[in-house]
Amino acid sequence: MIDLSTNDTASKNLRVREFYLGRQPILDRNQALFGYELLFRNAPVGPANIDSDLGATASVIAHAAQLGMEKVIGDALGFVNVDADVIMSDIFGFLPREKVVLEIVETMEATPEVLRRMAELVGHGFSFALDDVLAETGQVQTLLPMIEYVKMDMRNTPLPVLMKLAPRFKQDGKKLVAEKVETREEFKNCLDLGFDYFQGYYFAKPVIMSGKKLSPSQLAVMELMTLVTSDAENAEIERAIKRDVSLALNLLRLVNTPAVGARQRIDSLSQAVTILGRRQLQRWLQIMLYAEPSKRGHSMTPLLMLATTRGRLLELLAHKLRPSQRNVADTAFTVGIMSLMDTLFGIPMSEILTQIPVNDEVQDALMYRGGFFGDLLKLAECIEQIEDMEGHIVPTLRDLAMSTDELVELEMAAFEWSDNVVRYAL
Repeated sequence: MIDLSTNDTASKNLRVREFYLGRQPILDRNQALFGYELLFRNAPVGPANIDSDLGATASVIAHAAQLGMEKVIGDALGFVNVDADVIMSDIFGFLPREKVVLEIVETMEATPEVLRRMAELVGHGFSFALDDVLAETGQVQTLLPMIEYVKMDMRNTPLPVLMKLAPRFKQDGKKLVAEKVETREEFKNCLDLGFDYFQGYYFAKPVIMSGKKLSPSQLAVMELMTLVTSDAENAEIERAIKRDVSLALNLLRLVNTPAVGARQRIDSLSQAVTILGRRQLQRWLQIMLYAEPSKRGHSMTPLLMLATTRGRLLELLAHKLRPSQRNVADTAFTVGIMSLMDTLFGIPMSEILTQIPVNDEVQDALMYRGGFFGDLLKLAECIEQIEDMEGHIVPTLRDLAMSTDELVELEMAAFEWSDNVVRYAL
């Protein structure tokens, strides 16, 4: 019988502070959030080395679980890379079995002991994903009975191989996950091939459409943001909100989320304007821009999640690094959330900045990743694409005089905050 209880001695030995945490979204066929792959990297390291990284997986999983796995994945599933050593270890008491998918590579040696252990874990409610599948080998056939998800890399797998293997695995009742989907065209190809889930940042890449106009509700929010950042009277702002009933209702719902932290329920627009203040009101209007397409049946949840996570992470980083400068955290939040508006609107960032007034520092960060705020934004982007950008994290952290431990704790807080906001925004 497998021991799934926590072990105090093991937890002490497994505690490792210095690591990075990347969280890559996995979407379903409707582009709604399904799960995240959690990418742990020991620090400092050079280029990603899957073998050495997996040697430390047990340690960082234990640490992440101690910090609170639910903060990292919210209501989604968490895909975690493991190897034979991890499978044979006693770390599974740390993990919520119904929320975690254990991901193994196709080249892992499937010894009788490992296969028995996998079968025990499946019996205890854990799921397995098989990664980097390039052919239907004997090894794959041996592992397949215990596998629920098969992951295939779009960057490194030729199309003829995909066309041959995808139907074969579907026939066996496996769920297919397409990895490294970087363009909308690749997403459409995978849909046609019958893939169930999609991992990659295709949804965050701007598709610029010439002459595209904002929707009436987006225009209403933009006009309101202009009023909020100008010297307009509160009464004028309140009147502008009331002109759009759905805008008023959505704003009231948003400002009553736990993420706002208001001590009392806000029941009126005048209360919202008075209690929140201009900067907070601007923040919730920015979030509403991302939430609005979802209300019209377009699944923008991943973009909303990414934008709010970026905004909050940049805000927390700025507050940590420059605690005495009152406005710097608000500015950092604006940079984070605006950094995906070119994708949201399908309009070049330069054009967006002619419609939303920002100061020179924000403009430099958004257009050129320049200055202090640009450094924070680059760091957030590197963490999101940790597999390809890992080498840039250490120098950036060194420049900012920040430890990896501090970074991970701020990431956790940003993930949790974003998850709360998205639940209320949609």
